[in-house]
Amino acid sequence: MQTGKKVYHTLVSQAKQHVPGFESAYAQFHQRVQLDQNSKSMITNYSRSIAMIALHFNRAPHLVSVDEINAYLYRMTSQEKQSLSYFKQAVYGLRHWLRLFGKDEMAIQMPSIKKEEKLPTVLSKQECKLLFKAPRTFKHSFMLAFAYSCGLRMNELRLLKISDIDLNRKQVHIRLSKGRKSRYVMLSNLIASKFQLYLDTVKPQVYLFEGQTPAHPMGERSIQYVINEALQKTDIKKQVSMHTLRHSFATHLLEDGVDVHSIQKLLGHSDMRTTMVYLHVAQIKPCLAHSPLDSLYGFK
Repeated sequence: MQTGKKVYHTLVSQAKQHVPGFESAYAQFHQRVQLDQNSKSMITNYSRSIAMIALHFNRAPHLVSVDEINAYLYRMTSQEKQSLSYFKQAVYGLRHWLRLFGKDEMAIQMPSIKKEEKLPTVLSKQECKLLFKAPRTFKHSFMLAFAYSCGLRMNELRLLKISDIDLNRKQVHIRLSKGRKSRYVMLSNLIASKFQLYLDTVKPQVYLFEGQTPAHPMGERSIQYVINEALQKTDIKKQVSMHTLRHSFATHLLEDGVDVHSIQKLLGHSDMRTTMVYLHVAQIKPCLAHSPLDSLYGFK
């Protein structure tokens, strides 16, 4: 079975070989999306979708009419049952491609993509404790607890280096994360107290969480496997991923009284609206309005 990366390389290579003019056009596209500092996964997904369209029409996408593209997208999603994820990647990739080749009107006419209004899955504090206790190794328990304690994304956790941990200042340096932005998050006191034990026991060389190959980060699938294996040893019925721990981190901070602006900075959200969704999940006890003078002097 081919991986997504192999499929991407195969499709792009086929399009370069068989579709007239695609190779030079794709070189411009690839250069532009890299200059825009898009993530590798985003470039891979866009390129795969673009190559599929080029191979289907035997033309570069900017030489295909809007009606033809819309008919293709409709057929792929309704008849060939391509995923919603593919549909989004195809539309976003096409918009990038069309604007690059001066087809702004066509880009505007691409289908709109409605944002899903799904609330995040969140673990209770007790469920978090059960999950962190379940793994068979200290390394795996420490890793899950660490991810939750900082509210990290999958790649932020994977690519974290030992040198990014500042025990003196109790901070973790997250480097060039989503949107090519860096930030600092707090280091848990509990994690700090176990940190040297982790280093002495697991002996990572460069990355804090390494896979089978020393000095190389642990893979996404391996981390999800650790989560799934731990889940099987608990009574938790929810679907849990690394992002579930991140959602739980944000929600529990809200429930502990931390303000939304602080949580936004810790999560690295550029848009406050992304953070506000946790207000719909957090179980916050209502507080009756009162005069600040009363609370100032203990009359509340």
